[in-house]
Formats: sequence, C-alpha cells, structure tokens
Amino acid sequence: MMPCRFTLAAALLLALAAGFAAAPAGATDQGAAPSPQRPAASNAPATPPLPPGNMVVARVDGAVLHLSDVEAVQQSLPQQAQKLPLQQIYPILLDRLVDGALVTEAGRKEHLDQDPALERRLKQFEDHLIQQAYVEQLIKGAGTEDQLKARYQKFIQEKPAREEVHARHILVKTESEAKSIIAQLDKGADFSTLAKKYSTDPGAASGGDLGYFGRDDMVPAFAAAAFALPVGKYTETPVKTEFGWHVILVEDRRVKNPPSFAEAREEISRELARDIIKAKLAQLRSAATIETFGLDGKPLPQSKAPQGK
Repeated sequence: MMPCRFTLAAALLLALAAGFAAAPAGATDQGAAPSPQRPAASNAPATPPLPPGNMVVARVDGAVLHLSDVEAVQQSLPQQAQKLPLQQIYPILLDRLVDGALVTEAGRKEHLDQDPALERRLKQFEDHLIQQAYVEQLIKGAGTEDQLKARYQKFIQEKPAREEVHARHILVKTESEAKSIIAQLDKGADFSTLAKKYSTDPGAASGGDLGYFGRDDMVPAFAAAAFALPVGKYTETPVKTEFGWHVILVEDRRVKNPPSFAEAREEISRELARDIIKAKLAQLRSAATIETFGLDGKPLPQSKAPQGK
C-alpha cells in the first residue's frame, strides 16, 4: 500500500538536519549541501536534470514511491529549504521517503492503522483536505477579468481620493505645558527635539511623527486643527482632546488617489473569493437540517435563515 505522504513529510522534517549531515558521498560538494549564498565551483560537472513525468523513484517491499512524492515532501519543508534545488537535496529526500515507507509498514504490521483513535484523526484530516479542495475548486476561475474589474469599480467608490496631511505632535497633560512648548517654538526651538523631550505620546522617540493621515483617522478636534494648518506651521494655541493637550506641526499635504487596478488586484481577488464562499455557505446552510447543542448538552436556538433564501 502506498505510504501516506504526509506521514513521510513529518518524518523528513524530524530527520532533515541529520540527513544533511549524512548526505551520500558525491551528492553535494564534500558531502555537505552547498550554501545558497555560496554556489558550487563553476568547474564542477553539471547536475543532470531529473527526468520529466511522475517517474518511480523507489520500491520498498512493494510500496511504490514516485517523483511526485519527493516533490510533495520538498514543498512541506521550511521556506529556506524549499529554495534549494531539488537535485541538490534529492538523495536526502529519497532516503527519508524510504525510511518513512519502512516505518509506515512497520506500524501497519502492528495494526496501528486499525486503532480507533488514529482512525478518528485520519477521518478529521481527510475531512479537512476535502474542505480545502472544495473551497479551492469553488473559487477557481472566480476571478475573471470582467468580475475583477467590476469589483474594482466598487472598490474605488468605497475608497475615493482623499486629502491627507503629514504631521507631528507633542502631547502633554496640561494646557500650561503646551503653551510653554509653543513659546519655545516661537523662539526657534526645533519641534522634533521638543517632542522627544516633552511628549508623553509613544511616538515621542520619532519626534512626534504621525506620518500621513486623513480626517477620519484622528479624533475630530485634532483633525480639525491639523487640516486647518498650512504646511510648515504649528498650532498657535494648544488643542485639547480626550488624550491631553496637543501642539501640532503640519509638514506636508497630499491627495491620496485610490490604488490602481494592478495594485488592488490581489485585495479584490480575496474579497471576491470571500463573497463566493459566503454565498455558498449560506446556500448549504439553507438546504441543511442543523441542530446545535451547548456545553450543557441542551439544544441551542436555531440560527435565522440567511437573507435571500
């Protein structure tokens, strides 16, 4: 019987470090995998490419392992290891696959595959894979150009161009402290230096820099004061908010346009996929008989049928 590739992947992850240390002679330079930052010598013989197709790579007591099993295990490795060329780590992966096949068969001989707890776990894992495959199939091809462009039009309507300011601020507890800071600014003191010295805001270390923000990003009193200032000017009177007293300096203004279609493509693709999944779940729920129970074993109130049923 074909060994479970997920069990083999787990076995490989546990043994990978040892596998690199014990790589077969000739598999890599001096028996160790060359560093990705240090390519093998240019005069070394070229590694022949692996044959195409899902070829048989091993037979272990009748269990057949294919190239696809090797590739699947490679994809389960940590991100850094996945970047290594398959030819470079092929001997190690193959050894781990063979080891996994042997361990799997040993477990079957002890009838572990018939253990009720293991069967439940396998069923749960199978359910998860089916769910994942169903969702992938559901959203496959959903992002046609026409659908994405239609969604983009809705996207930019919800995110129109907006005015933003780039500002710094100094936050203190009392109005008198804020007036003292303004007096120092009137005498030519550096705003960033004063922010680092006096501000109680977490951004004090960066000179009170708030970056760019829109009106809706700040509390009304703060936003009104900031957007009323010309570039390069600071508030001549302290601004009171629920957080304390502010002195605000505007450094720049801009109009932020909505992202282009190319820039927004990934986000709107995700939104479209979420809508498709949500609609399908509503359809499945409306056609199903569902009973739910609380931790006390008593039935929970039935959910309302999704709108548009």
